[in-house]
Formats: sequence, C-alpha cells, structure tokens
Amino acid sequence: MSQSTRGSATVLVLCGAIGVITVAATLAWGRGSLIPERTGAAGSSVNVTEEYGKRLITQTTELLGPDVADPKMRFTDSRLACASCHIGAGVEPGNLSLTAAMSRYPRISPRSGGNETIQDRINGCMTRSMNGRALAENSPEMIAMVSYLRFLGDQDAATGAAQRKAHESPAFKTPNRAANLEAGQRVFEQRCAACHQNDGQGLPATGNLVYGYVFPPLWGPNSFNDGAGLHRVLTAARFIKAKMPLGAANLDDDQAFDVAAFINSKPRPEMSGLDRDYPDRSKKPVDTSYGPYADSFSIEQHHFGPFQPIDAYYKSLQKASK
Repeated sequence: MSQSTRGSATVLVLCGAIGVITVAATLAWGRGSLIPERTGAAGSSVNVTEEYGKRLITQTTELLGPDVADPKMRFTDSRLACASCHIGAGVEPGNLSLTAAMSRYPRISPRSGGNETIQDRINGCMTRSMNGRALAENSPEMIAMVSYLRFLGDQDAATGAAQRKAHESPAFKTPNRAANLEAGQRVFEQRCAACHQNDGQGLPATGNLVYGYVFPPLWGPNSFNDGAGLHRVLTAARFIKAKMPLGAANLDDDQAFDVAAFINSKPRPEMSGLDRDYPDRSKKPVDTSYGPYADSFSIEQHHFGPFQPIDAYYKSLQKASK
C-alpha cells in the first residue's frame, strides 16, 4: 500500500470513528433521560419542553418510528432521525443547521403555493424526508419541536450574524455537464461506504432497529422518499460538499455532484401526489426529479443534468416577462 493510499485509509477510519463517537453520544444522551409515558391519546403525560423536542430530533426512530410499541406513535416509515441530516440536533453551523429555522417562517412556499408555517415545514420533513405522516399541530411532539427550534433561534440571535457567516458552508459550483454515475459510484466506494456500508443501507445503532442508525441508509426502504429535498441532486451535492465525509468534508464540486447523483439513482420509497407540487411550474427547481414541468427538458436531464440549459431557459423567460 502506498503512502497516499495509507493516508486515505486513515482518513476514512478516523472519519468513521469520529462519526461513531458523535452519534453514539447523541443516542446515549437521549436514552439516559426518561422517555415520556403516555396514558392514552387524550390523557398523555408528556413534559413538552425543548429538551423533549431535541430528543425527538435525535431519537426520531426510537420515539416516532415504525417499531414504537404504541401504534399511535408510529409517525415515520423510514428509520432515519431528523439529526441524520440536521447534524448535532441542528446545532452544528452551516448547511442544514436549524439555528435560524424559526426566523424563516412563516413564508410563501413555491412547493405548496401557499403560506407555510414552521409547523408546515416540520410536517414537510415528516412526510418526505422521514417518509411518514404529519403530526397534529397541537400534539405534544409538534409543540416540543417548535419549542426546541425557538430555543435554538434565541441562542442564534444572541450570537449574531457574524458568527453564522464564519461557519458558512463552502460554495458549490454546479459542473457544466451531466452527472457521471460511474464516477459517483467510485466516490461512494472510496469515501462513503466505510460509514454507510457498501450497499448504502447504513450502520444500525444496535441489532434492534428501533434505535435507528449510527450512519443512516442513503437509499432503500429505510431512507428518505423521492419527494424529499435530498432527492434533488444539487441539494444533495451542496450538503455532501459541506458536511461529508463526516469529520473530513473535503470532496470537490465534481465528486460531490457525481456521488449525489449516484445515491439518487438508487431505489427509495415513492411519495404519492407529487404532481401537485409547485402549482406555478416555473418556480420548480431545475433539479426536481419528477414532473410535470413548464419546459420540454426530459425528466432524465432534470434529475442528472446538465442543469445550465434548464436554468438559462427560465432566466430567459423571466427576462422576457420584464
């Protein structure tokens, strides 16, 4: 083995070790606390605090997953945690941080075509990224999650925009080509499989999947569905470049682009009703992998690029309308 190869292997092992320690600590933190006991649908005894909200984000599978003992609490069909993407329970700065989430809502959502509250946004994650069902807005779980996001927002306001800017994710520039799935597979095998496993099915936290994953599945039945934001190649590439591999985020634009496409070429749960997304088709992101579109570009090109011609088409329409 050459010195450079040994160095790469060391980075992978170290990266995996850092991830195991980080996620295991998160799981242990939650299990050390008392899981709220419920006396029934109407008489639940739950301490609705930001701490419970944090645990719902870090222990989503354990508290809301498909294997929860109480059938009424089975809200997700995946076995992901919210913290699978919102690393460190959303506290970690940069891409997919939750610290400023409360300040962004309510706002107009191009996807729904209407005004979206923070509760709507949480339920968007529940039905798409978590491949599950929506929480009632007055449920203890929704109230606790919102309380946690409000707590993070108060902390974020205290630290100020300057600190957020210091932790901005590295800029991602979209390669001017279609994604190369074979190149993406090589990146996955060399840089991702050590944590997410060769089959992309993740590393379970224990033998019992009720506790979720140390490293989440990237495709298959326990991953996000095809309506999730991460099923858009450019969204996934930005996240991958900013955060992956865990502890050594050093992929370049081409590597992040290709491996994002490779991951999103794999089978995953399908969400119904996606044709109702983006009632104004001209506001649909160019990398949305499902139609209908307000253009004649193919689904294949919308999924894997090249994206520049699609982007140029919509910019020309905007210019003409002015």
